[in-house]
Amino acid sequence: MLFFLYLLQKFIDMKVQTAFRFDEELLAALKEKAKAQKRSLNNYIEFLLYGVVGNIPNDETIEAIYEAENNISLTTIDDLKAYKEALIKGNV
Repeated sequence: MLFFLYLLQKFIDMKVQTAFRFDEELLAALKEKAKAQKRSLNNYIEFLLYGVVGNIPNDETIEAIYEAENNISLTTIDDLKAYKEALIKGNV
């Protein structure tokens, strides 16, 4: 339980509180859509914005993309099935 609370706090710490001004009708429509999807208004607006902006990669992902685009430290896979099995077993 303590670990869950720790993760929850880490997640909350990543959020920044801000204020926006919305047209009254737009806000009402957003609230209605959020309720229909069983989301909070905040979560629904964040969901919509991520859809427009896309997921922002972290540093590790940015580095992996760079390595892949520049053929750095790539592993040649001749047998995908065997490679997947090795991954599952932790042998890669």
